[in-house]
Amino acid sequence: MRPPVGMPKLSRRSRILLILGGIVLVALIAGSRLLGTYVSWLWFGEVGYRGVFTTQILTRLGLGAGAAIFVGGVLALSLWLAYRARPVFVPVSGPEDPLARYRTVLTERSRLFAIGVPVLVGLVAGLAAQADWQTFQLFVNSVPFGRTDPEFGNDISFYTFQLPFYRFLLTWAFVAVAVSFIGALVVHYIFGGIRLAGRSGQLSTAARIQLAVLAGLFVLLKAVDYFFDRYDLLLSNRSNLFTGASYTDLNAVMPAKLILVFIAVFCAIAFFAVIFFRNLQIPALATVLLVLSSVVLGAVWPALMEQFSVRPNANQREAQSIERNLEATKNAFGINDDKVDFVDYPGRTELAPAAVADNKGTIPNIRLLDPNVLSDTFTQLTQQYNFYGFTEKLDVDRYRDENGQLQDYLVALREINTDGLAANQQNWLNRHTVYTHGNGFIAAPADRVDSTFDEGASQGGYPVFEISDVANNGQGAIPVEQPRVYYGELVSDYAIVGSEPGEAPREYDTDTRQYTYTGEGGVPIGNLFQRAVFAAYYGERNFLFSGVIGENSKLIYERNPRERVQNVAPWLKLDGDPYPAVIDGRIKWIIDGYTTLNNYPYSELTSLGEATNDSLTGVARQPNQQVNYIRNSVKATVDAYDGTVDLYAVNENDPVLKAWQGVFPGVVKPASAVSPELREHFRYPEDLFKVQRQLLTEYHVDNPGDFFSNQTFWEVPGDPTGGGGPGAPEAADQPPYYVLAQTPGQDQPTFQITSALTALRRQNLAAWVTASSDPQNYGDLTVLRLPTNTQTPGPNQVQNQMESTPEVTENRTLFNNPNVTAIFGNLLTLPVAGGLLYVEPIYIQRNEAESYPQLARVLVSFGGRVGFHETLEGALDEVFGQGAGQAAQDPNQRPQQPPEDPGQQQPPGQQPPGQGSPEMSAAVEQIDAALERVRQGQQSGNFADLGAAYQQLDAAIRRFEELNAAGG
Repeated sequence: MRPPVGMPKLSRRSRILLILGGIVLVALIAGSRLLGTYVSWLWFGEVGYRGVFTTQILTRLGLGAGAAIFVGGVLALSLWLAYRARPVFVPVSGPEDPLARYRTVLTERSRLFAIGVPVLVGLVAGLAAQADWQTFQLFVNSVPFGRTDPEFGNDISFYTFQLPFYRFLLTWAFVAVAVSFIGALVVHYIFGGIRLAGRSGQLSTAARIQLAVLAGLFVLLKAVDYFFDRYDLLLSNRSNLFTGASYTDLNAVMPAKLILVFIAVFCAIAFFAVIFFRNLQIPALATVLLVLSSVVLGAVWPALMEQFSVRPNANQREAQSIERNLEATKNAFGINDDKVDFVDYPGRTELAPAAVADNKGTIPNIRLLDPNVLSDTFTQLTQQYNFYGFTEKLDVDRYRDENGQLQDYLVALREINTDGLAANQQNWLNRHTVYTHGNGFIAAPADRVDSTFDEGASQGGYPVFEISDVANNGQGAIPVEQPRVYYGELVSDYAIVGSEPGEAPREYDTDTRQYTYTGEGGVPIGNLFQRAVFAAYYGERNFLFSGVIGENSKLIYERNPRERVQNVAPWLKLDGDPYPAVIDGRIKWIIDGYTTLNNYPYSELTSLGEATNDSLTGVARQPNQQVNYIRNSVKATVDAYDGTVDLYAVNENDPVLKAWQGVFPGVVKPASAVSPELREHFRYPEDLFKVQRQLLTEYHVDNPGDFFSNQTFWEVPGDPTGGGGPGAPEAADQPPYYVLAQTPGQDQPTFQITSALTALRRQNLAAWVTASSDPQNYGDLTVLRLPTNTQTPGPNQVQNQMESTPEVTENRTLFNNPNVTAIFGNLLTLPVAGGLLYVEPIYIQRNEAESYPQLARVLVSFGGRVGFHETLEGALDEVFGQGAGQAAQDPNQRPQQPPEDPGQQQPPGQQPPGQGSPEMSAAVEQIDAALERVRQGQQSGNFADLGAAYQQLDAAIRRFEELNAAGG
């Protein structure tokens, strides 16, 4: 018989080359990861949150090392036991026995395989396990909720913080036992402990005992798994109506799981008995029993109960589970009774003109500017240069005027956009050292335009811009200390800033001036090592050879405010719409952070991506992850000049936030650290409101029977205007809108986010929901419920009615003009004097290059009547009668000529008081001169002149009013 042939031998030179190649490959892979880690370490040090980075790294390393040692160690022990217990004499089946070669190789390189295989498997396990670092940290820093589940009486924290970690341990115990079983099986087979010759084969005593013990351990772990399955039933999706344990789960599946626990323990004992008995029929029969029991008890019996007991009486059987689901969902999503105020609203369809004119809270503050439409208008009128830009969607915020009155604004930052550079400007120096920052905070009162757009006019219908930028040293209507913007949503390039003493500035600031960055942001790159690191990281040799980089140079990167906050707080989900605000003279981005869970017992699992998806464009979309708990517990700010990131706790009672504060102590500042001015600019976040309104369409009911029947459910209406912007998805939900309004129960107008809700699968309006952003009652939700015995038109019905009105269909200037495109703006639904008022701006945009929208008309609908006019005042008068629009008159949006009161006309030959006085005539001439200067400023694009012209116009109008009040 020929001896078995071993594996071919490699020459010494081949082995050396192979080893060197492996070292180079590992160095390339590890070097890239280490380089990225070092760059991140520098960045976290710059923002002052290096502890967040080190905590993550150490937790990942510890968790990965623990899993690697555990899985690799158990596998190594199993391989060692199998090898040690191998038969001394192994029969060979013939000269071509394939196992003989493998036995020879394993024997010759036993140490290599005994160490190498467990190490390799351990590394894979460690890399997989380290991804669950958040599960481990939440377990270690678990905080009680103070609420218990209705079935087992456990605190909610058991399901949210503890059970996931127990599942994590159980999973890796399964993995360790499974790979150990496979390893032992392979070794026993190769070394003859298992032989397949003959009808039944042969099994050595050592192989039988080791494999039986491992199988017994696996089944014993399965018993633990069955035990934990009982708790998982509280998140069951058996019912397509609600999340949580259904009647079948409670009365069939849960007892079955408990029975299977005992059967699995019995099966494990049967496997362990093989140690003393050679008969394998006992564990085989026990395994068959376990499999059959799991099928019958875990699947067949629940299906029979569901089919023949539950479905015929589902409304009664599921009542208890529905009641539990209602309570848990309302608590988990913050829509319980202490957060939501339901108000029965009459929904009147008839109002006298005086009732509308007397409304001083909502009508004067109706927003005519749509933030999803006017980005191009902001760009064309205030961009200045091609390397500046605005986000696709503008933002809405509020500020107080000189009289202390609240005013809502469209706001935006004039950001740097290096992608807009011309071809001859596209070089490394320009992109990274010259065009480094944006310039200015741009705002426009949301309830007005500069002048009325008349038939055939080319001007008018534009926002009244209030600009604070470098040209006026930030001293606009909303003054800022530092108008330069280094951190924003548009910027994607890194910037190299700083210069040597005596060196001329190089960053573009104005046409006549350059600038050198003086802020705290940026990582120093003055030494050669740092330059080499970033040259390798970005693959850019200019870091090493460019003369613009000196000892005082710094690199600014990770400049998107949302990404900066996400890096600092990886445990938060962030709102998709950051917005800029002027806080204590500084421009800061405000980002809302959410703590979420997907394992709150009995709470409804909701897709975050689907619930927040609507027709709105220009915002970051949420991932399609299932959540059943959400809190807006953190507000974050990012300084637009130096990139400083601050996190503030705004819901300090949130147990999830408390747990993460235990993980990262000191990262989130207490609520007491929020300045009053910052708190005045907190908005109730859009994405949270979208999730809550989606749930309120079903969870506004309290009775399980009503919930089961679905008859009183609502739904979010589709956007009848398509969102008003390009790229909006078809048939998407209507987005919520920020408005300044006075709703029932309020004594003054407040900034709030609102949405209409329609009846389920019907178009009529069923409810109107709002969430307050006022600091005094921030977060309070109000739902106005309309009577069910009347049919109040919903947004889509109103839109159809508006577009089919003869005044609209016959207007060729707007709708049948091949030279312009009509754009329907956001359709606002506003409660006014017991009824619901709909207001929608219409913009036109010329069909030519570089054109931009301008407000052309205003549509108003109430009680089936439609108003269509150049102004909101005129549209209200058309709907309610003469005088109704008086409340919409804006004292800051002056007519081009002094107004005349038609109710106080003078008799023929008698002159009105003061009309002919020289002072009055001079005041009128000053108004005309100021208006002409405004028109010239608009045409020339000189914003400094335009701002001065508006100031001159305001002074002239005040002078006219003073003379008119004094009788000339």
